[in-house]
Amino acid sequence: MNTIARGIKTPIIRKGDNLAQIVADSILKDASINNYELNDRDIIGITESVVSISIGNFVDIKDVVTDLNNKFEGDDIGIVFPILSRNRFSIILKAIARAKKDITIMLSYPNDEVGNPVLDLKVLKDINSNFDLISEEDYLKNFSNFKHPWTNVNIVEYYRNICLDEKSSVKFVFSNNPEDILKYTKNVLVSDIHTRFETKEKIRNKDKFSKVYGLDDISTESINESGFNKKYGLLGSNLATKDSLKLFPNENYELLENIQNIIYEQTNKKLEILIYGDGAFKDPVSKIWELADPVVSPFYTKGLIGSPVEFKLKYLSENEFKNLSKDELEKAIESLRKDKKNNTLSQDSMLGTTPRRYVDLIGSLCDLVSGSGDKGTPVVLIQNYF
Repeated sequence: MNTIARGIKTPIIRKGDNLAQIVADSILKDASINNYELNDRDIIGITESVVSISIGNFVDIKDVVTDLNNKFEGDDIGIVFPILSRNRFSIILKAIARAKKDITIMLSYPNDEVGNPVLDLKVLKDINSNFDLISEEDYLKNFSNFKHPWTNVNIVEYYRNICLDEKSSVKFVFSNNPEDILKYTKNVLVSDIHTRFETKEKIRNKDKFSKVYGLDDISTESINESGFNKKYGLLGSNLATKDSLKLFPNENYELLENIQNIIYEQTNKKLEILIYGDGAFKDPVSKIWELADPVVSPFYTKGLIGSPVEFKLKYLSENEFKNLSKDELEKAIESLRKDKKNNTLSQDSMLGTTPRRYVDLIGSLCDLVSGSGDKGTPVVLIQNYF
């Protein structure tokens, strides 16, 4: 059979729920209703949000404020390369503005890290985005009417109003060189996601006396019994309420083992499991990269480690196999599949295939199946993938 991905409905999951039992029961119920069997190495994907919700991994902004003040002295701070997201960054910014009263926000341009546009460079064609810094005055003069083409929101003004509501002063500058923030402050909060390590290093190398932390350094341990993520901090967090964030889940392999054990006791089958967040794909119309989480999958069972070894069937059938009959072609392909299984495929056979990790491919598939709205399917079952 070909690969099948099923969205599995579950009850609404709340803090304190036994997530392992809910996931296992929901899958077993779906298999019974729809008359299919589970197999060894079937894959269960569970969205990261229900993992965090079930254990109450939330942080109040007052605890984020405490952590920020513990790390940064004084009342000034520079925020470097935050993504333009009301869901992802607005509450974080609210906490920053509550902690510090003199804020400089440096945005990359013309887009943020994941592809959200912040200004239209066609307005001024002589700007070199590799070198030029656009000041607040330049922005207000030339670009301030720009709105996001999909949300119709001027995110600069949206972020500005968050700071003003907290009685903080704020100015915006636009640059693709992170060291430029040092012209305004030595207290720097690096806020990009996938390039954060390079950004921190550039700023520290420019000024060894600067105080540089990233969003991945904030809320890495519990404050006043708050939630935390020891590896990613505030990265991967989402708006929960007007004063709190749901954090990315910490690694919890006991959860995965419990689900495996419950299903094995019922079916005698051992399934693989991963926790997934954003998929690693780019929307072809908006040009926005979906992956605003630090990784696609924060943790998973050992059977999902590795990358597929694939051959380019279309290339082979039009080149070295082009003179074979249909039956001969089928035999040749079957021989290649054996080579694939034994890891003896030639480089020519793999021409054009892109090496990717199983967890990134499978997590992206899960995200596409479950969606981000109200489908009510936070669990995905994938069969015949291997």
